[in-house]
Amino acid sequence: MQNEVYREADELSLPVTADTKKGSPVKVGSLIGVTATDEGAGGNADGYATVWMHGAYNLPVVAAAAMTVGQAVYFKSDGSLVDASSGNTLFGYALAAVAEAGTVTIPVKLAKV
Repeated sequence: MQNEVYREADELSLPVTADTKKGSPVKVGSLIGVTATDEGAGGNADGYATVWMHGAYNLPVVAAAAMTVGQAVYFKSDGSLVDASSGNTLFGYALAAVAEAGTVTIPVKLAKV
């Protein structure tokens, strides 16, 4: 197509916070994803990282209580993932149950928002 910019736009170089590490959950505007590179690495300009906006990733989630498979996971402004929606952005869905409150690493399927 004449005006097509990207055939697949699920893996893009996007601006991220300085020193963002590979494997970090990020929110860029309304886009959510996980960095595939460190900030400024892998051919990205300083201040940018390759962000994957599809799939499922093992990520740390701060759970206030037990969680069930399919429960929503939210992105906080500090970059952490939590189980509370209040003031946070939908990030994805838990693919494993969490038995009790605490920080746990679980697979999280990215939401299509």
